[in-house]
Amino acid sequence: MLRWQTAGESHGEALVAMMEGLPAGVQVCTKDISEALARRRLGYGRGARMKFEQDQVRLLTGVRHGSTLGSPISIEIGNTEWPKWTEVMSADPLDHELPDTGRNAPLSRPRPGHADLTGMRKYGFTDARPILERSSARETASRVALGQVAANFLEQALSIRTIAHVVSIGGVGIDEDAPLPVPDDLEALDQSPVRTLDKDAEQRMMARIDEAKASADTLGGVIEVIAYGVPAGLGTYVESDRRLDAALAGALMGIQAIKGVEIGDGFKEAERPGSLAHDEIVVNDDGRISRLSNRAGGIEGGMSNGEPIRVRAAMKPIPSIPKALRTIDVLTGEPAQAINQRSDNTAVPAASVVAEAMVRLTLAQFVLEKFGGDNIAETRRNAENYLASWPEHLR
Repeated sequence: MLRWQTAGESHGEALVAMMEGLPAGVQVCTKDISEALARRRLGYGRGARMKFEQDQVRLLTGVRHGSTLGSPISIEIGNTEWPKWTEVMSADPLDHELPDTGRNAPLSRPRPGHADLTGMRKYGFTDARPILERSSARETASRVALGQVAANFLEQALSIRTIAHVVSIGGVGIDEDAPLPVPDDLEALDQSPVRTLDKDAEQRMMARIDEAKASADTLGGVIEVIAYGVPAGLGTYVESDRRLDAALAGALMGIQAIKGVEIGDGFKEAERPGSLAHDEIVVNDDGRISRLSNRAGGIEGGMSNGEPIRVRAAMKPIPSIPKALRTIDVLTGEPAQAINQRSDNTAVPAASVVAEAMVRLTLAQFVLEKFGGDNIAETRRNAENYLASWPEHLR
């Protein structure tokens, strides 16, 4: 079983990510993870914090000479801003009292749309600092790091590759009839300020972000992740909590600010008659099974069906808004304007990178559930035997 966990605060000394259950023999190195984290930092509309904070990656355990050992993997992502926060975020008690000013000023005006108010109620704080430190999307750097490890495993074990792109920002979207991006488009997507291959939409998205910045506002959007090479049979229909689509939806909904998920054509399917909603099955000239469409997004009955897996997620606008919204001061109960932490005008491009990491982690879990293996050669061999066991006409 593949398990993973993250720890750390937004302005803490470091984030920590742990993974247990990955087979031995997966090739992975610090450079792979650093490149993934750099990709998360890109995107038009990101705030100044992306310039200040840098990710210092250290592979602490579970990897030797670029190859996993089969033991737990731990990754540290250091925060270059830590010297400014050593006292405010110190784990140990200080020998002197800090003034309630600057970085230590109480954050008593919770932001609508954020975890602040409910977190303060739940955990008994009158200061939002402990809440926002962990609920911040900074935590997703840990998941991107682990997602890269999962990506290396998926490609090396089963030749599964993923790609993610932005579908829309602030209501400005791509041409839905354009071909889907493929993994080899990664470099082109990295060069796009908004992570899209649609150059016309790229310019319109950037203009929309400029409008939001000028009006001191923030924007949400829609992102899409596509996984290629996933064999049929991951997941199952026999129990609801073992369905692949349920796991993917839960994984994406666990990303900060994500408010909706669809598999394949999702909500469009609800508007179509059944005769136009499903993917007809045909036999190619080579005798292999194929589909005339992929409206299901590569998943039927909770199981991968061999087609590319396609999932989308809707991200709400960031709740740290320069144009502060109405709230209350929890110390006085009086009306107030919400706090405005340093943030982005939009983080939709970055969210696509995080979503891709979550899809990778989820697929890795299901691959290991299906094929197992204490080393990657065993996983690969089990998968090959499974595929070879199908009758020729079902491959």
